Amino acid sequence: MEKLLQQIQSLIKEIELFETNDTQAVEAFRIKYLGTKGVVKELMGEMKNVAMERKKEFGQILNEFKQIAESKYETIKLKTIEAVTISDSRIDLSLPGDPMPLGSRHPISLMKNKIITIFQRLGFAVAEGPEIEDDWHNFTALNLPAHHPARDMQDTFYVQQNPDWLLRTHTSNTQIREMQKNKPPIRVICPGRVYRNETISARSHCFFHQVEGLYIDEHVSFADLKQTLYFFAKEMYGQDVKIRFRPSYFPFTEPSAEMDISCTLCNSAGCSVCKKTGWLEILGCGMVHPHVLENCGIDSNKYTGFAFGMGVERPALLKYGINDIRLFSENDVRFLKQFTSAI
Repeated sequence: MEKLLQQIQSLIKEIELFETNDTQAVEAFRIKYLGTKGVVKELMGEMKNVAMERKKEFGQILNEFKQIAESKYETIKLKTIEAVTISDSRIDLSLPGDPMPLGSRHPISLMKNKIITIFQRLGFAVAEGPEIEDDWHNFTALNLPAHHPARDMQDTFYVQQNPDWLLRTHTSNTQIREMQKNKPPIRVICPGRVYRNETISARSHCFFHQVEGLYIDEHVSFADLKQTLYFFAKEMYGQDVKIRFRPSYFPFTEPSAEMDISCTLCNSAGCSVCKKTGWLEILGCGMVHPHVLENCGIDSNKYTGFAFGMGVERPALLKYGINDIRLFSENDVRFLKQFTSAI
């Protein structure tokens, strides 16, 4: 028994002093001490020769020896793996790191944020709604019943029918949801992506972005609408821009109008973009139809309101002199990296 204990102590010192970075030496260590015919197995076989009253003592010592051998093996194995990894990677850790290139904002995001900022200065809050919408919020609540001819003005992507679910054709669905859940006064702008089943070309796409606005309160008038949009146009296109309103038709507003600005590309002289007229249409607007207010549970005898909506792509095209709307969605880094600063 004493001889076995001395042997174990000698082996422990031998294990503690052992160091290597060679994978073959590590494997040889495992076989020598922890293998099926290794030292640990051999010493366990000596248990039968130990006196009964000392078996417990010998077993504890032998178990500690096994744990020391296993711990040493794991340590030298880990060191060897790390050494091999560093050697194989052949990386000079003293070299400075590669610089990380800065990204840039998408031009649509830049323009949308600019529009939002202008209206936030007028007290408008930002509201968002779902892009997959039911027929009631997208059409019916906006004074477009099932067979209304104005529905033909918007070619729609339907997800399912009976009941109808679709990709929203405008962000007016968010206005309806805001009127349903909030009591006047309501003053919100609704930015987001919309979808229409149109042929993709340099001037149109099957999806694009809008920012729509809504203001409902007592005694809101068309004059309030005009002054709000005058402020927006001056802030967006400059103090020298000329503005005009033309009568128009939208089923959800009455009266309705379209707003034009003087062409900033040709200074109203006439060009291909403004179709030789010197004017560019930038948005549609009008007083919220009483039927829309009633559909959302708002008393149209007490409250009035105005709404407006504009695309984001057209102002961005004008701002940056881009002649193809498809560039916005092609994810060409050569195109996108040009937009590195805010508007």
